[in-house]
Amino acid sequence: MARLADDEDHLLRSLSELSYCNPFEPVRIDAERAVLRDAHQPEALDSWSRTADGARTERPNIVAINELAAGLVERLYERQQVEGSLEGDEATLYDDLVTYTLYYRHVATLEAELVYPAAGDARIKRVWREYRKERERLLAPLADNERSRLSTSEHLFACLHQVRRAFDGIYHCLIGESAPATRLRAAVWQSIFTHDLRRYRRSLFGRMRELATLVTGPSGAGKELVAQAIGRSQYRPFDPEAESFVGEGDAFIALNLSALSPTLVESELFGHRKGAFTGATSDRVGWLERCPPHGAVFLDEIGDVDPSIQVKLLRVAQSRDYSRLGESESRSFAAKLVAATNRDLAAEMRAGRFREDLYYRLCSDQVVVPSLGEQLADQPAAIAGLVRFLVGRVLRDSEPAEAEALAEEVGDWITGRMPPSYEWPGNIRELEQCVRSVLVRREYHPTEVGAARTKRPTWLDDAERGQLSADELLNAYCRQVYGQQGGYEPAARVLGLDRRTVKSRVDSSD
Repeated sequence: MARLADDEDHLLRSLSELSYCNPFEPVRIDAERAVLRDAHQPEALDSWSRTADGARTERPNIVAINELAAGLVERLYERQQVEGSLEGDEATLYDDLVTYTLYYRHVATLEAELVYPAAGDARIKRVWREYRKERERLLAPLADNERSRLSTSEHLFACLHQVRRAFDGIYHCLIGESAPATRLRAAVWQSIFTHDLRRYRRSLFGRMRELATLVTGPSGAGKELVAQAIGRSQYRPFDPEAESFVGEGDAFIALNLSALSPTLVESELFGHRKGAFTGATSDRVGWLERCPPHGAVFLDEIGDVDPSIQVKLLRVAQSRDYSRLGESESRSFAAKLVAATNRDLAAEMRAGRFREDLYYRLCSDQVVVPSLGEQLADQPAAIAGLVRFLVGRVLRDSEPAEAEALAEEVGDWITGRMPPSYEWPGNIRELEQCVRSVLVRREYHPTEVGAARTKRPTWLDDAERGQLSADELLNAYCRQVYGQQGGYEPAARVLGLDRRTVKSRVDSSD
């Protein structure tokens, strides 16, 4: 049996911990420090540097760790051929070392467009063959009983590719240098892999899609970006015979439920049979049926959905079954369900507008998106990185130097002109429009928006003085809700009235 020196044992165990830690949590820094010891270079948790076009560059600590890992794996490989195989816990740690080394040597080098590859992509085949050949070589010295309890090459390749997709999605979708932004990235990683990546690799990889995720937070804070990062990072099996991932490319389907009537929501989600309602001239396949198992359906503004639809969504969340509109045949939903709302669902449940049983089917995995105000309160200087990213999005085809210069100019204007106490009520969405306004006009006027938001309606003063009839009061309130919701249908749902009643109240002249 091969023997490990004390320093090799320490390095092997430290690399094993690093391989399975959440890369967005402080434990990752501790694990890297344990590997490198005195050679570790101090850096912040969010220390991955970005170029002007948003590309990621490798960190010095990771470069140094990869060199150590590559040297150690070859030494242990050679020693086992002479002294005999590693056994038990040490064999497992050696497998972790091989996994870590091959991830950075092969999977992490995949081009961005191969994060969601089409079936049969020649570059995926090449990487797979190189990865499999090297893994088989490095694991060959292990005894047969040790190799038999390890993951197959194709399953591990699928897991490593998922790690690559997840990190890429979180890194590119969820920007920000504050502690709240860092915690958000760590929470999204857990939504994908749970808190225990080892257990996920062993048994949970095929079950996480069955757990719904609820994303909450203020309007404009980036809830859909969180949903994208989760939805586009689902496990995809790898078929070693076809040498490709099962299923085709990206499969993230987003629906804004508040923008559709209840009938259209049913038709879009569940599909319908010909003749199910007026205008249903042919059968329709719904998005739940179209979404492949490795994808996700994102239900935005679920807090605004009609109670009749909530009942049907409860069935999907609870048993993953549904039926097309106008038929009784039961169908199965195979993908991930992600929902989001900016509403206070506790208040909505108390008011009877949101079903408690649906909430308790969604809340097992909940991600809370911080407001921009929270992020800047923690780290005011973080606005510079956000502005740089948003300018880069506008000028994505420009020279990097030009984008950097403009980002600095816009950032200086915003930090010099906007009050430090400004809370950015529109969150990232508002900041993006501010950036665009400064680029175009070199000005931004948020006070008008704030004044419009906080101005007290005159009819409330009249009501407090007892100067309105019941009809006038209801008409005024209906108009206000209609203005907030942007349509008769969503206003009717909030008010608990028929759509025609709301329309007549809004259109009345008192």
